[in-house]
Amino acid sequence: MLMPRQKTPDLSFETLDHEAFDLATDGAERGTVICFYRGLHCPICATYLTEMEKLVGAFAERGVKTVAVSSDGAERTRDMADKITATGLRMGYGLSLQKARDWGLYVSTSRGKTSIGIEEPALFSEPGLFMVTPEQTLYYGSVQTMPFVRPHFSELVGALDFAIKNEYPARGEYQGAV
Repeated sequence: MLMPRQKTPDLSFETLDHEAFDLATDGAERGTVICFYRGLHCPICATYLTEMEKLVGAFAERGVKTVAVSSDGAERTRDMADKITATGLRMGYGLSLQKARDWGLYVSTSRGKTSIGIEEPALFSEPGLFMVTPEQTLYYGSVQTMPFVRPHFSELVGALDFAIKNEYPARGEYQGAV
């Protein structure tokens, strides 16, 4: 399990229209929001990433970079980027399922074609949303077993305003006896 205030696993992958992503050298002033999504086959992911794309500038104004990644290959990721009209959001591809597990993500098996008629990969990771500090420690994390009911990016932007103003630390760090 990833722990707040502790170093996250390393993370690097290719992106469509930007440089290769490497969390260790991302260089964000206040951190990076990483959205792990299920893939092109997921209509909820398209809606979710559309919301994220709209708020890339709001995150940037707060010194936070954004990136989205799935285990899809470049072609399916390009189709997703086109679908959500991604211009500012870095879209990564080729996430290994082992790396997904390193980040605590759940892995699902294919159920065939989805409601939008796109075949699910044989294996793929379920969603996760993380904010990682410039020192590569976990600030915020949310992992899901299902595609439904995800954290809202607009709420995360608002929470960042509070956290920045109040120098609010990452929470959930206690590992002692209970």
